[in-house]
Amino acid sequence: MAKLRLGVIGAGSWTVSSHLPNLERWRELVDFTIVNRRNPELVWKIKEEFGFRKATTNWEDVIAERCDIVVVGSPVAKHHLHAKAALEAGSHVLCEKPFTIDPADSWDLVEAVRRTGKAVIIAYGWNYRPMVVQAHQLMHEDGGIGDLEQMTIQMASATRELLSETGTYPDADPELIPQAETWSRPETSGGGYGQAQLTHALGVALWLTGLRGQEAFAFMSAPLGAKVELHDAISVRYTNGAIGSLGGGSTHLGAGNNRHQLSVRAIGSRGQLMVDLERNVLWRYRSPTDDVTIPLDHDAGLYDCRGPVDAVVHAGLGRPYSNNSPAELGARTVEILDAAYRSAKSGRVEQVSTLSLVAG
Repeated sequence: MAKLRLGVIGAGSWTVSSHLPNLERWRELVDFTIVNRRNPELVWKIKEEFGFRKATTNWEDVIAERCDIVVVGSPVAKHHLHAKAALEAGSHVLCEKPFTIDPADSWDLVEAVRRTGKAVIIAYGWNYRPMVVQAHQLMHEDGGIGDLEQMTIQMASATRELLSETGTYPDADPELIPQAETWSRPETSGGGYGQAQLTHALGVALWLTGLRGQEAFAFMSAPLGAKVELHDAISVRYTNGAIGSLGGGSTHLGAGNNRHQLSVRAIGSRGQLMVDLERNVLWRYRSPTDDVTIPLDHDAGLYDCRGPVDAVVHAGLGRPYSNNSPAELGARTVEILDAAYRSAKSGRVEQVSTLSLVAG
């Protein structure tokens, strides 16, 4: 069987430290065909390190190769352009998060997926971890916890230095420091902690619950003279009438061994669910005789991004797979964050874009 041809657009720090090593696990079935990065010295180094056949500073060269699978790891402002071009060239796409900045761009990619028959898989690694898959089963089997009424989402992670441009991210490739424009310049990143990390939290929570945002009110703060926010406090009303809160914080480097602090608590008409990825807790309560705590090991809630990589390879091979992070989920995360950023600027409750609701 011919190998899948792999193309990479925007081989940044996370792509090099996570996506490419995970793709190397598939080396027998994947041909590392072409890699793109704007810096010619760095892209040549990545080509040599991972054995790509070609390297280029022009992303359109990747599209021209018409690869079977394409990793889009460029800054978020370019995701719509790059992912759409890859889909239309016949590629399945692994797209970094956040999906896009503008909800209209996200829903346009949802339409492109439908039109081309190709998949977009967003790099929401937690959605493929066994603990979160079990949580999804608890929410969707046998009626779950009923109609959702309230949801609390909290996340904190070691991004204080990254977003304030006073240091780097602990999981970044040490030789390929994340670029400021990717994370800490609002004109290209779209924001700070919300775009960098709360997209993950929403990706988990909205996948578990199926909820969609209707309106949001947000406070955001940017200490240390940062150009983007480090901390978020967001209230959300969902289209089914449920309400909830979404909190995000940039912790200090080294705190808690740099482990992500992420928890989702949902209350429904039949019971409630708690998913705590920091403390490895998965619990569903529906009655005194239906009170389930799933036994988990110490590493159950740790983050990795193997699942999305494996999914895009399976998509390319035509094998059955579960897309736990499709374009439609990405669009639902983007529209909430978009309303939150507009609210933080206006000081008012902001509606989720009407265009998004129509397109969705």
